[in-house]
Amino acid sequence: KNRRLKQAKEEAQAEIEQYRLQREKEFKAKEAAALGSHGSCTTEVEKETQEKMSVIQQNFQRNRDVVLSQLLSLVCDIKPEIHVNYRING
Repeated sequence: KNRRLKQAKEEAQAEIEQYRLQREKEFKAKEAAALGSHGSCTTEVEKETQEKMSVIQQNFQRNRDVVLSQLLSLVCDIKPEIHVNYRING
C-alpha cells in the first residue's frame, strides 16, 4: 500500500513538473513574439530619430552663420534713445 502511494505521488510530481515545463515553454514563446514586435518598433523609432537628427544638423550648419551675425549685430550695434515713457520734470 505504501509503495503504491509513493509511486502515485512520484507520478503526480512528474505530471506537475511536465505541465509546469509545458506552460513555461508556452510563456517563453509568447514573450518572444511580443518582444520581437517590440524590437522592430524600437528599430523603426531609432531610424526615424537618426533621420530627424541629420536634418537638424543640416539646418544648423546651413543657418549658423546667419543667426550668429544677426545676434551679434543686435548686441553690438547700440543706438542710444530716450525711452518713450521718460518725462522730463521741469
